[in-house]
Amino acid sequence: MPVHQAAGWRDRLREDLATARRRDPAARTAAELLLAYPGLHAIWIHRVAHRWWQQPGGKLAARVLSHLARMLTGIEIHPGAVIGRRFFVDHGMGVVIGETAEVGDDVMLYHQVTLGGRSTARGKRHPTVEDGVTFGAGARVLGPVRVGAGAQIGANAVVVRDVPPGAVVVGIPGRIVAPRPAELDEAVDPAVWI
Repeated sequence: MPVHQAAGWRDRLREDLATARRRDPAARTAAELLLAYPGLHAIWIHRVAHRWWQQPGGKLAARVLSHLARMLTGIEIHPGAVIGRRFFVDHGMGVVIGETAEVGDDVMLYHQVTLGGRSTARGKRHPTVEDGVTFGAGARVLGPVRVGAGAQIGANAVVVRDVPPGAVVVGIPGRIVAPRPAELDEAVDPAVWI
């Protein structure tokens, strides 16, 4: 995962608003984005909860804040999850992002996406998502898998294996359906996705 440069909260707010406006053709005004976009509200609250999560004695307050965010937005982001910049959730109802998930920059999720676990064991149990990934509505990525940069996960796909960069994955279980860059043809055996 890339190291994220620190930015002031005003700069991050402007960046988030610009991202929402760029990603959602229905976005009209900054006021509408500020007041009526639960995906923005969820990430803003998550940033506060994540900061609290990292403080000694702050975990309970962070969990309570993330619980309130879930009630307000319908989007559940565990305060331990690491979320990159220019993250956008469109129609976010039902989105779940687990505690050990790591999400890169410029990632977009539609409603009912789950970045969840498959184990009750402690340790890394949620996905790592590289930069520029898009998740279609209802996609499920489960376990400590890696989703490569620029991949697209189709609506309702269930992914339980690593996804190479630039791949398009659909189905249950998820399988690669779109051509990949030539250098991946030798590195990834498509038979493991069927």
